[in-house]
Amino acid sequence: MEEISLGVPQPIIDSLPNEDDTAASDMQRAVENIESRLNQEIRGADDDPEAASFALDVIEHLENRAQRYDEFVPELRAWGQSPIYAIAWRNLQADLIAQLYEHEELAERLDRERNARIVEDGISLSDLYDD
Repeated sequence: MEEISLGVPQPIIDSLPNEDDTAASDMQRAVENIESRLNQEIRGADDDPEAASFALDVIEHLENRAQRYDEFVPELRAWGQSPIYAIAWRNLQADLIAQLYEHEELAERLDRERNARIVEDGISLSDLYDD
């Protein structure tokens, strides 16, 4: 499997307040770390399914983080705070997931891995009710 390239989309950076470059650099560092970990796993994996499994773990982590940031938005508004940072981070998580699925070779393997996990979870759940 070929290496993955990720980035922070310019519209997300543009949505941040101009006076604060810290958030944009934090986002860039976070994306670089994710990209580095994914590519390290791809290089070190014995086979593509192993790399796809790790990538799906990353996607599930990003989905959870996006949901958490989304939950912050109404809470911040209720306290009279700007939710712009929570919205930007939520959007970044969603965009990174989309970027991963844009890699065709990885996307096919991700779909297979997700389906395998669904079947595995379904079998595990059905084992609980077979008594």
